[in-house]
Amino acid sequence: GIFELGFFKPGLASRWYLGIWYKAISKRAYVWVANRDSPLFNSIGTLRISDNNLVIFGQTDVPVWSTNLTGGDVSSPVVAELFDNGNFVLRDSDNDNPDGVLWQSFDFPTDTLLPEMKLGWDVKTGFNRFIRSWKSLDDPSSGDFFFKIETRGFPEIFLWNRDSRLYRSGPWNGIRFSGVPEMQPFDYMVFNFTASKEEVTYSFRVTKKNYYSRLSLSSSGLLQRFTWIETVQNWNLFWYAPKDQCDEYEECGVYSYCDSNTSPVCNCIKGFTPRNPQAWGLRDGSDGCVRKTQLSCEGGDGFVQLKKMKLPDTTASSVDRGIGVKECEQKCLRDCNCTAFANTDIRGGGSGCVIWTGEIFDIRNYAEGG
Repeated sequence: GIFELGFFKPGLASRWYLGIWYKAISKRAYVWVANRDSPLFNSIGTLRISDNNLVIFGQTDVPVWSTNLTGGDVSSPVVAELFDNGNFVLRDSDNDNPDGVLWQSFDFPTDTLLPEMKLGWDVKTGFNRFIRSWKSLDDPSSGDFFFKIETRGFPEIFLWNRDSRLYRSGPWNGIRFSGVPEMQPFDYMVFNFTASKEEVTYSFRVTKKNYYSRLSLSSSGLLQRFTWIETVQNWNLFWYAPKDQCDEYEECGVYSYCDSNTSPVCNCIKGFTPRNPQAWGLRDGSDGCVRKTQLSCEGGDGFVQLKKMKLPDTTASSVDRGIGVKECEQKCLRDCNCTAFANTDIRGGGSGCVIWTGEIFDIRNYAEGG
């Protein structure tokens, strides 16, 4: 009795949708919408199993939405079932193990990530699951914002507004995302990031009964984690991003870092100077910084350690999880194009090696963490 599935009409609009919401919670929060981009224009509609597919029919028995499965090896009648975790599945009635699932709503997220639901890439099925905002507060159709894992280099998650990047989570460092210092392990919640040959996914699970948490993307482009507070009967905003000027993607240019406690917020990394001092003086740091002294690449170069940082954009970096920080440093010194290195995993004193070649950018400083 945690979730409910049915037709609903958001706000004052006259459009109807098939969706899932919490049954156990008084304040209605929709976590999934089937026909977000093909609504019913009146309250006459049915959901049926037709030719081994789930199909929504409108007033004149015209299908408006379908699970679109073709053929497949189905020996017995199919059934549709809503699980306790909010996953709505279509499966073979004789086969109730997870492999017998023909279709599941968890593979087609709307704007919400629920516990046990995976965000990201499944190599076997070819699914890249991401969340996408509603168009407005009472219009569940596909909005402009989406939150999606980038698997190139050292994987991280980006918040997009159509074609432009707004915010970056930073890569997973073994405990949390590099750009989310607030993401400390805490009671009732376990975060999980998997990067293997089979999948590159992020998920979370809740370990306490009757404790509800969801990650959703608002129609205005805010990524928000809500937890339900039973005593006050309300959703509490536990965390959100982007938070400040320094969370904005590439707020400061190359070889500089953003620090919301300095004025201006953009700062050159030690050993670098503003590329365009005039613009820098006018608090426009987008041109970034340049090296004061050119690299000699003759063995006289070294490194300066940057602390409490969000790692630079890692989409073009290379990763070697088999070596430690000492070998990582040697590897970087041998390559004149190498600009920086770090551990891939900060647990137990650190392990693994991520290397940046070429310009480094979208770095920020944190008062704590990082």
